[in-house]
Amino acid sequence: MEHCEVIVIGLGAMGAATVYQLAKAGVDVVGIDRYHPPHTLGSSHGDTRITRLSVGEGAQYVPIVKRAQQLWRELEALSGESLFEQSGLLALTSSPDFDPDDKSDFTLRTIGLAKAYGIEHEVLDAKQIRQRFPQFAHVRDDAIGYFEPGGGFVRPERCIEVQLRLAAQHGATLHTGETVTGISSDEHGVTVTTNLRTVKAGKLVFSAGNWAGGLLGEPFDRLLSVYRQMLFWFELEPGAGLEGASPTFILTHGRGDNNINYGFPAQPGEGSLKIATAQYHTASQPDLLDRSVSAEQARAMYEQQVQGRIAGVTDKVLKSAVCAYTVTPDRHFIIDQHPTLKHTLVVSACSGHGFKHSAALGEAFAQWCTRGSTDLDLSSFTLKRFEGTLS
Repeated sequence: MEHCEVIVIGLGAMGAATVYQLAKAGVDVVGIDRYHPPHTLGSSHGDTRITRLSVGEGAQYVPIVKRAQQLWRELEALSGESLFEQSGLLALTSSPDFDPDDKSDFTLRTIGLAKAYGIEHEVLDAKQIRQRFPQFAHVRDDAIGYFEPGGGFVRPERCIEVQLRLAAQHGATLHTGETVTGISSDEHGVTVTTNLRTVKAGKLVFSAGNWAGGLLGEPFDRLLSVYRQMLFWFELEPGAGLEGASPTFILTHGRGDNNINYGFPAQPGEGSLKIATAQYHTASQPDLLDRSVSAEQARAMYEQQVQGRIAGVTDKVLKSAVCAYTVTPDRHFIIDQHPTLKHTLVVSACSGHGFKHSAALGEAFAQWCTRGSTDLDLSSFTLKRFEGTLS
């Protein structure tokens, strides 16, 4: 039997940040993960993750990502690692369905938030997009773009590794390669059992992502869905000139999830451009996820998302990967105390857009553990919004 002040289950994006912030604050913390993070079996891998201050998913995220970007820089100074690359972020809509009055359009939502929050940005027309970003030479004449110079990408594997390493240096105990088999609580605290040990603590932060529904029970098993995602690195055409000249991007080319893709700058020496989509039509189970990408899937990705839309790349896939998003019905986070487990804060799921916020959320979860409140307003993410939808 081990005893500590706080247990953190799941050491991916949120868990690594939480363990680090707790250990830095002098809290006796134990972190548990069924694998050995950073790993490729959850949601926090694939080399790059988008970060942007104007978060089109909602205004409630803007203060979180602002603080997260400050923390990435602090972590860089502490570790000497490059974690946050300000390549600039381009959101653009080039669609036959584009309506400049459509408040649901992602690019227009992003522009509106940037204006409301005073975030540095430029609004670009089709001619400006083509001149500045050669991979978008094919945009329609009525295309609209949003460029945020402060946006870019973070390196998820490095971010997790750095925070876990610093956490251990501050005294955190990390049990990796252990599977949680049971969680219980009483008025005194929480007990977590794994296949190797039992740990008792005053508080628990649960951030196990893909495995949350199965471990937490009601209502999470009905609120959370796991969706397989595919990532592709397409070969650059000879002389494409994209290295050092391409931003992180989000391209809307029609209505619906199937008509949005995103990608990252061409990295020096890699000879490729990473491009992906988000799909929410086929749910899966984390332990049954197909981790391979077929030639047919790669061909479909090129034909549906790349061909005629993104210039400078061939149809050859140099690398591919699979990850999984754990998603709520409204695609916003769940951050709330568990309705029946005492002393337990649940911080899953992050619905596919959580990594950019994770450094700041880890700080907030540490504050919840030490003082019962947070500097950030997290009231938008409670379970209360789902009342009446689960009967």
